[in-house]
Amino acid sequence: MNRTIKEATVKRYHYDSHAQLIVHLHDFIGAYSYGRRLKSLRGLRPYEYICKIWA
Repeated sequence: MNRTIKEATVKRYHYDSHAQLIVHLHDFIGAYSYGRRLKSLRGLRPYEYICKIWA
């Protein structure tokens, strides 16, 4: 996961301030959790997996 985050943020974009990086990280993690289906979770999105486990 750390590699995925690093490649999607720091290695692709230049940030003028630390605040810009923080905002982009929050946006990326939110999009990843609600939008990306993962093989390791049997095709579920991370958010769906958490809801399934809690139910």
